[in-house]
Amino acid sequence: MKKISILLAAVSLILACKNKENTKSALAFEVEENDKTQQLDSVYSAHYDRNEFNGNVLVAENGKIIFHKSYGIANEETKEKLDINTSFELASVSKQFTAMGIVQLQKEGKLSYNDLISKYIPELTYYSDVTIKNLLIHTGGLPDYMGMMAEHWDKSKIATNDDVIEIFAKLKPEKEFEPGKKYSYSNTGYLILGTIIESVSEKSFGKYLNEKIFTPLKMENTFVYRRRFQPKKIDNYAEGYIYSDSLKKNILPDDSPDEDYVVYLDGIVGDGMVNSNTIDLLKWDRALYGNELINAEDKKLIFSSYPTESGEETDYGFGWFVRNDSIYGKRVLHSGGWAGYITWIERHIDADKTIIQLMNIENKITTSPAKYARKILYNQPIEQPFTLPEEVLKKYVGTYSSEEQDSEITYEFGRLWDSGEYELKPISETKFIIIGFRPEVSFTFNLNDDGSVKSYRVQQKENDIDNTYFRKK
Repeated sequence: MKKISILLAAVSLILACKNKENTKSALAFEVEENDKTQQLDSVYSAHYDRNEFNGNVLVAENGKIIFHKSYGIANEETKEKLDINTSFELASVSKQFTAMGIVQLQKEGKLSYNDLISKYIPELTYYSDVTIKNLLIHTGGLPDYMGMMAEHWDKSKIATNDDVIEIFAKLKPEKEFEPGKKYSYSNTGYLILGTIIESVSEKSFGKYLNEKIFTPLKMENTFVYRRRFQPKKIDNYAEGYIYSDSLKKNILPDDSPDEDYVVYLDGIVGDGMVNSNTIDLLKWDRALYGNELINAEDKKLIFSSYPTESGEETDYGFGWFVRNDSIYGKRVLHSGGWAGYITWIERHIDADKTIIQLMNIENKITTSPAKYARKILYNQPIEQPFTLPEEVLKKYVGTYSSEEQDSEITYEFGRLWDSGEYELKPISETKFIIIGFRPEVSFTFNLNDDGSVKSYRVQQKENDIDNTYFRKK
């Protein structure tokens, strides 16, 4: 969606997880600080100070927590702060739990990975060759349900899985490609897997996961929750926020007309809607090293990359992205993004390292520090970005004009922006590049003798773009 241990079956250690803002918490894991702890705190604190990160983070080695801390607000209205027990919506990180439910049902002999989805959802019989495995590894070719619902659903109502399937059955949209031919990440596929779990188990998606995964692993703060479809009071819960450019503040996505889909799609499960906290996700991580839920053969299936029929690797297993490299070894990971939540879980299987991030404010500079946490875990250097002081940046703010059009350079979140949309990254005191553009787009400011700004030159040499904008008085 819009749009990221139980290593030795650890653990009933009662412990206090320390950080600067939340001193102690009676939980089942102990913080064992080492020389990496302060480095991690420095990185995450810097991102929080720059408004790039608001959330909780947990980093562990060999099942031992070396860093666990909260940064920022849980609820803008009540001013409640996050603490290390706060629960967040996981967004697409939920998919690994859906996949586990399917694996468990297969182990019980109640379904086969090669079963056609129409066996369990007769309304989709016209998708005659799509299997459960196709959906697990995103090779089913089914069209995106979100686009269909945006066009065909009565948005005054909250849709459920059954509603989506009913619209598919009515419209019979063509597959985007034949099953197995390509890989294309599919929320539709995991929605259908959620419905198959309900059909086979004869239980709701939430009840099944609770009975078969969350309760056995003592994940006491993990649950399926659709707060708009079935609202209820949950203590210590992080609301998800987006930043409003027009209002210049964080708002609930429910209050933005552009984000109305988070309301009318709130009844959907399978591709999202699992909620959890960092300590419960570490319990989940540890369980995936043991045999409490599954055996070694199952784990090999879950954490393998499956090629398409042409032999192209998908780099996706059953609910997990799969990565292999010479530095980090084998990693499995997943991200999530929905309704202001940005989530991440990364498991280094060979080295037994874990990074968990749960964020609840999304703005245009929100950044995941996970790549820096990864470097710290492996004692790799972290490059320090070139920065300029606020007074230097602000002198470039203003309206500029060329022969064709006007342009506005603005200052927000401690950065310069072109037209309020494209972030300008400083390379020197007068030269910037637009972040995320390839080929590179550069902005070079020209100064008068007195140091005031005269103009800027924007260039993209590969496309013969070379324009000068003069500052208006």
